[in-house]
Amino acid sequence: MEFLEGVKKKEIFAIRELEERKPFGEKVSLQGAVHSIRNMGEVEFVILRNREGLFQAVIEKEKGKWELKEGDFVTVRGLLREEARAPRGMELQVERVERISTPSEPMPFAVDKWNLELSLEAKLNMRPIALRNIKERAKFRIQEGIVRAFRDFLYGQGFTEIHTPKIGAKGAEGGANIFKLDYFHKPAVLAQSPQFYKQMMVGVFDRVFETGPVFRAEKHNTKRHLNEYTSLDFEMGYIDRFEDIMAMETGFLKHMTAFLEKEYENELKLLKVTLPKVDAIPMVPFEEAKRLVSEKYQRPMRNPYDLEPEEEHLIGRYFKEEYDSDFVFVTHYPSKKRPFYAMDDPADPKRTLSFDLLFKGLEVTTGGQRIHSYPELREKIKNRGMSEEGLEQYLDTFKHGMPPHGGLGIGLERLTMQLLDEENIRETTLFPRDLSRLTP
Repeated sequence: MEFLEGVKKKEIFAIRELEERKPFGEKVSLQGAVHSIRNMGEVEFVILRNREGLFQAVIEKEKGKWELKEGDFVTVRGLLREEARAPRGMELQVERVERISTPSEPMPFAVDKWNLELSLEAKLNMRPIALRNIKERAKFRIQEGIVRAFRDFLYGQGFTEIHTPKIGAKGAEGGANIFKLDYFHKPAVLAQSPQFYKQMMVGVFDRVFETGPVFRAEKHNTKRHLNEYTSLDFEMGYIDRFEDIMAMETGFLKHMTAFLEKEYENELKLLKVTLPKVDAIPMVPFEEAKRLVSEKYQRPMRNPYDLEPEEEHLIGRYFKEEYDSDFVFVTHYPSKKRPFYAMDDPADPKRTLSFDLLFKGLEVTTGGQRIHSYPELREKIKNRGMSEEGLEQYLDTFKHGMPPHGGLGIGLERLTMQLLDEENIRETTLFPRDLSRLTP
């Protein structure tokens, strides 16, 4: 009988290990896929690709002919030597090759090119192959870094990570943008957000966060909308004012940029990303933001209750030009356009203690303070002409007391898109779901 005692150490080096140790003159083994082959007559330069990036191997013809081809997955062993002309200042002089697997047909396109020169639709149709391109893959390494930074920062701030259901009886946001389904002969919906559960858990853990999918049945076909996206959510209790939520997000953004700069330096350089400054983020009330851009850019105000995409763009432009800030918090949105649980401003009940964060002229976060008083919550539901049906358990939580609290939701794909200066959110969505796409 055998027993397992933990992670099995393989006799295979990681690229980072080689860069740190630099064991020149020693025999080492590497694993990866054949990314590209350059035949120089008596010598072949084989570029290997694995989770850490690319590494150069050299095969001298007289030492063996393995007839490698692009897409082969291999283990190579040989002498590590210093080579200033190689991408990492070193290369592997191959002495032995073990082919792990080989493709059944040629690649549909050259993944080793810097730009794939494919349409977005073509890239999405062949997503698992297109992502083998180093540039395409780097986008999602940076996205990984955003999520890691979110978790890391909030753990440091005393938050507890939770995981809430994505199938429920009622939507948190209301309205018609809900995916409905049959759940064992009962009506159910896909979660628009973890809002109700986040609030309920504030009464348990004080501070909670979650990263998970949310679903919106919106019939949008734009460069900024998806029907399933990943939301970075947190909710925190014992707040003094709704600005505490914005301050917490500012702290996260500072941590995120520092974390990416340290841990994802290679990907940032590869994609030529300039990280935004987040030393201080300006705040502006909703009505003032509309007035400022209307006056400066001679744009008439049309919708008094919400920001149109063009207005968001102009607000972002205004604060970049006037304050050199890529971010701006727009606060005090009209109560008419916010969910029933949003706390109204005591100074003006037509406004709410809520906000959106715009990043380069696009909304990436929505948040604010919530109503924590049970009578006030029921009163607002009543005033909106809503039914309490389906909200019973949510409301029961407030019967037993809740601290003043608030929170937010960040759209991960939008945040990544703006960080990387992409024009279409599908570029920063691993497998997009929109009006027309259910595969791959």
